[in-house]
Amino acid sequence: MSADLCIKNAKVVTEKEIFDGGVVVVGEKIAEVFKGDHAVEAAEVIDLQGKLLLPGLIDGHVHLNEPGRSEWEGYKTCSRAAAAGGVTTVLDMPLNSTPPTINRVELTKKRAVAKDQAVVDYAQWGGFVDNNLDSLADLNADGVIGFKAFASNSGVDFERLDDDMIYAGLKKMAELGNLIGLHAENEFVTRYLAAEIQATGRIDRAGWYESRPPETELEAVNRACFWAKVTGGNLHIVHVSIPDGHRAIAQAKKAGAHVTSETCPHYLFFDHQDFERLGPAAKCAPPLRSREMVNELWQCVADGLVDVIGSDHSPCTWAEKEKGMDNIWKAWGGISGLQSMLPALLTEGVHKRNLPLPSLVRMVTSNPARLYGLDDQKGAIQVGLDADLVVVDPDLEWTLTKEQLFYKNQHSAYVGYSFKGKVIQTLVRGKTVYQDGKIVADAGYGKLLRRSHLYAF
Repeated sequence: MSADLCIKNAKVVTEKEIFDGGVVVVGEKIAEVFKGDHAVEAAEVIDLQGKLLLPGLIDGHVHLNEPGRSEWEGYKTCSRAAAAGGVTTVLDMPLNSTPPTINRVELTKKRAVAKDQAVVDYAQWGGFVDNNLDSLADLNADGVIGFKAFASNSGVDFERLDDDMIYAGLKKMAELGNLIGLHAENEFVTRYLAAEIQATGRIDRAGWYESRPPETELEAVNRACFWAKVTGGNLHIVHVSIPDGHRAIAQAKKAGAHVTSETCPHYLFFDHQDFERLGPAAKCAPPLRSREMVNELWQCVADGLVDVIGSDHSPCTWAEKEKGMDNIWKAWGGISGLQSMLPALLTEGVHKRNLPLPSLVRMVTSNPARLYGLDDQKGAIQVGLDADLVVVDPDLEWTLTKEQLFYKNQHSAYVGYSFKGKVIQTLVRGKTVYQDGKIVADAGYGKLLRRSHLYAF
């Protein structure tokens, strides 16, 4: 066989196994996966000398901010950060762009901005707000991979949903075969608690997480699961921060609801005491939880209750964070974590807690591909799929500095932390886009993806 690329002497990791071997790439596709040694005539041969070879990560929860807030982030910088973190596909959320992506017109604008910027592949979420139910079919026809919605106030120009629209939207998902990705926190109780705490004059960091206790998240998770069961609609609950949330989703699945769960690296890495120390850089919603809950959340991961892990990369300018240094209520809520996702999971999961690498691959590559209707192109080291591949040195220990970040605004809660496991090289459709700390692909190499089939998970 004459090929474009042969990667050999790798420890190949799939969602089912780890084996010594490699892959052969012809054009943009994986042409062969082999075990052991294999003599192949190829234009380029890469000898990994025992390093890990993983499928490229699919990050289903990324805020790229274009168009409208390009000073916060954009497709060029965000996709470069993705490549540096081993993420070969980013799925862009519809809010924190101005205006949000809630109809076909705004989706067209977003895709026009993205076209010549990205170095990794990308797709978009549509937005579901309180007055655009009639726009969902058009967005679905245009290939959005899901519809983001909020049960609580998003804090931006993206209107939250009450139960009537959650119910109606889930019925629409049963018809369209797509899914709603819901931010599940109880708006009314969190609003009441925040007002009560602020009325006492408190501006300290603990006030933020005290205003959004675990119970306010669990109630919203249970309520959404109930409506998913009633309607038969497809529900994906994003950034679930509490173990009881994942357990509730697992019970809803057993009862016949079409529901899946996501958590994020920061809920597995940081706790509320880290937040009090780090301050605005680690402010997010739902907030960081206790160390006891972090450990229980890892147990949910080990028990297979977590379907996918996404970064919820939510960048902003440092000025938006700095506002909250002395008054936490004023800080923008969101953690910049796309580039750090894989190192954080390798460090805290694989090395510290013996998380099997195939389990990690399942949550960050294979399951996201299935969930978002991309598994006929992405998500596995498999013949016929895109050659999206990540080379990882699993034992390399290093410390993240802000200078290493490819974000437009070089700040992150992860700066200063040490990791074990580092991305050495990232390939998208057979082409190296990142290697040894440098981006080696041109802006515009990234390709637009669309959901190619109905939700089936």
